[in-house]
Amino acid sequence: MKFTVHHPLQALILDMDGVLWRGAEAIGCLSAIFAEIARRGWKVTLATNNATRSAAQYVEKLASFEVTIEPQQVVTSAEATALYLREKFPQGGPVYLLGEEGLASAVEKAGFFPADDHCPDDSILAVISSMDRSLTYAKLRRATLLIRAGVPFLGTNPDRTFPTPEGLVPGAGAILAALEAATYRQPLIMGKPQPEIYRAALLRMGVSPSETLVVGDRPDTDIAGGQALGCFTALLLSGVTSEACARAWQPPPDLIAADLSSLLTLL
Repeated sequence: MKFTVHHPLQALILDMDGVLWRGAEAIGCLSAIFAEIARRGWKVTLATNNATRSAAQYVEKLASFEVTIEPQQVVTSAEATALYLREKFPQGGPVYLLGEEGLASAVEKAGFFPADDHCPDDSILAVISSMDRSLTYAKLRRATLLIRAGVPFLGTNPDRTFPTPEGLVPGAGAILAALEAATYRQPLIMGKPQPEIYRAALLRMGVSPSETLVVGDRPDTDIAGGQALGCFTALLLSGVTSEACARAWQPPPDLIAADLSSLLTLL
């Protein structure tokens, strides 16, 4: 049975890790998938909790799969974090980062800079924790001391794992869990399931939630965030979620499919 909506579908908001690829491996023929989306006339924005890459780097990665997109078609949790910082601290300044290039690039564009070992603790505006594959105990130690001293504690996203060809590995949420245990503090989450990323995507495409389908592989972030904003949702089984978990999620997504190619046959 074909999926129907009250208004004609105008746009897709696609997650990336677990939807478009696992690590460096594409999930399906992405060039054919995006060609079919274009044939149907749908707008597309890629929205990800992964803060390790910049929008330009995601454009390059899609190009390696023979898919052409523009940087404005990518919204990351790092960009959502930078937007929050700019609104909260318009003067800019130092922030302490547990993260990678994508996060550092986003905050620097917004007028902030990563605090180094010589930056006084009392000048640091926030601690921001994200995926950090060069994480050290020293980083965790300083972040813990800053948070316990009252510095605002932000997390780009709560994803505890992310999919790779070898299996699930620790994600940003695993690092957050360590800091939460050490500080007894809860971070303010910037990415999904908070709806700011999706709001930014809708604004860029000029569409309403009732015209938009959110596609992801995590019910607690992708689907919950889309549902909170009133979008239609599709949960894919190509990432971290089993079919049993997908069907147990409440409220249920509008669609469940094996992967993005399978989803297109339902639309």
